[in-house]
Amino acid sequence: MSKENNGAIYDARTLGNPKMFMLGVQHMFAMFGATVLVPQLTGLSVSATLLFAGIGTLIFHFLCKGMVPAFLGSSFAFLAGYMTIAPNGERELLPYACIGVAVAALLYFVLAALVKVFGVEKVMKFFPPAVTGPIIIAIGLTLSQSAVDNCANNWFVALVAILIVVACNIWGKGMIKVIPIILGALGSYAVACIMGDVDFTAVKEAAWIGIPVQFEDTVFSVFKNPDTSLILTSIITIAPIAIATMMEHIGDIAAISSTVGKNFFEKPGLHRTLLGDGVATFVASLFGAPANTTYGENTGVLTLSRVYDPRVIRIAAGLAILFSFSPKFAAVISSMPVATCGGISIVLYGMISAVGVRNVVESNVDFKQSRNVIIAALILVLSIGIKYSSLGAINIVLGNVTISLSGLAVGALVGIILNAVLPHEKNIEAKSKS
Repeated sequence: MSKENNGAIYDARTLGNPKMFMLGVQHMFAMFGATVLVPQLTGLSVSATLLFAGIGTLIFHFLCKGMVPAFLGSSFAFLAGYMTIAPNGERELLPYACIGVAVAALLYFVLAALVKVFGVEKVMKFFPPAVTGPIIIAIGLTLSQSAVDNCANNWFVALVAILIVVACNIWGKGMIKVIPIILGALGSYAVACIMGDVDFTAVKEAAWIGIPVQFEDTVFSVFKNPDTSLILTSIITIAPIAIATMMEHIGDIAAISSTVGKNFFEKPGLHRTLLGDGVATFVASLFGAPANTTYGENTGVLTLSRVYDPRVIRIAAGLAILFSFSPKFAAVISSMPVATCGGISIVLYGMISAVGVRNVVESNVDFKQSRNVIIAALILVLSIGIKYSSLGAINIVLGNVTISLSGLAVGALVGIILNAVLPHEKNIEAKSKS
């Protein structure tokens, strides 16, 4: 790939090391807000979260042969599981929740093995563009509420971020066109500081250097005096959540594949991406960090920057690991106004949905066929409707086990099943003629 000035794809190698570093910083900025929100909501360690987001990303890249430009950050899908075991973020209970997450990660290994044994071709028959396109669109739209809610804290600050990102991406030249997220974040942050909307108290109080992992927060601490009943409860409650997250993983890989223009389901293979996600989550959970998942924010950055070199993502992972040892840095980023994060997220989430639309258009999905219309309609309505309904998720109770399926997981499952059972109209016509 060559660097071009007319909005074409850039190769990070032609940009040089300093610019590659800036691209890595941009990816870290993009993931930071959502990644640290999970530990803030659950009581898990922010520093450990950063450390294992970086380590998990590097594990994923190693298992995927360094081919997939994906960043792994904190998964929101497991929030209900953490809060069930440790409703008030009790430090002594969170390691038990992490045991449940570790077992959930093992289910990724099972699905990866099935894909390897039966072949990705057979598996991908269930994921044609008529299914993956609407799923990708739904990913962006289901994330949109959080972006708008964040913007509502200060629409002026949010609009500054949006305008800078758009202006840099449309009219920017050279490196300015490639790093609009950093520029939007810094510009909006500066405006918020001038307006007096940034509280630096936590930054002043934070230490410069700290150890990101404490033994008391790890799974290993449980076995000093284990509560067997609570361990079983955690496994039964949390492990089934993997059903939903594996469906979301497939949707995310479809989005990255569509963005980059490469079929990562075939090479390096869906079994490798599943294994990478599973191992990253397993390792993170052992050390008291949240479950990992491929991040939509970073897919949006890929779309904006047009730099798809996985090495840039690995730079971001290295930076996350480095800064996990600095509580002061974490405090600086955490002090960034939520409106700034919201403005940037609006653009990134919109980009994800736009990639889904492009996937449908470029694949020439035939919407003259009623089956394709029905599949797309149900994926979109179920994914978005359940997400924004009073339910928030579909809970399936099986004895003492409750499986909570997100709107996106339900939409994906329904779309996959319908694609498998609904006949193509050509087949119907052939049968009627015979």
